[in-house]
Amino acid sequence: MPQTIKKNAEERMEKAIGALKRDLSSLRAGRATPSLLDRIQVEYYGAMTPVNQLANLTTPDSRSLVIQPWDKSSMGAIEKAIMKSDLGLTPTNDGTVIRIVIPALTEERRAELVKMTKKYGEEAKVAIRNIRRDANDEIKKLEKAGISEDESRKHQEDIQKFTDKFVAEVDKVLAAKEKEIMEV
Repeated sequence: MPQTIKKNAEERMEKAIGALKRDLSSLRAGRATPSLLDRIQVEYYGAMTPVNQLANLTTPDSRSLVIQPWDKSSMGAIEKAIMKSDLGLTPTNDGTVIRIVIPALTEERRAELVKMTKKYGEEAKVAIRNIRRDANDEIKKLEKAGISEDESRKHQEDIQKFTDKFVAEVDKVLAAKEKEIMEV
C-alpha cells in the first residue's frame, strides 16, 4: 500500500512538471510558434474553445503566425481573444486569414516574461508540495491503521526525496526558459 501511494505521488509530480512545460511553451521567446496561442480561449457559440480547435495555425517564417479559421464567422472572436490576452500581440485580419507579426522582444518585455516564468515555476512548486502533503497524510493514515512509526518515517523520507528531485527539475526547466527569453 505505501508503495502505491509513493508511485501515485511520483506520477502526479511528473504531471506537474509536464503542465509547467506546457505553460512555459506558450510564453514567447522572440520567435513564432503555434504553441504561443495554446492558452487563448475563444468564445464560440457560447462556449470557451481553444483557438487551435477553431483554426489552422501555421508559421510561415520565424516572425509571423497565420491563423486560418475553418468558420469565417469566428474571425472576429479569435481576433478579440488574441487582443485581450496577455501576449501583447496585435492580429491583422485580411478577410480570409489572421496574421500576427511577432515583434522583437524589448528588454522590458523580456523582464516581464521572466517574471511570468517565475510565477509559473512557483505554481508548479506549490503543486508538488501539495502532492507531497497529500501522500504524507495517506502514509500517516496507514500508520494509524497498522504500519510501524519507523516504516512511516522511511516512506515519508522517500516522498521528500521525490519532492526535492522534482523541485530541482522545476528550477532546471525555469533556468532553461529564462536563458531562452534573455537571448538577444
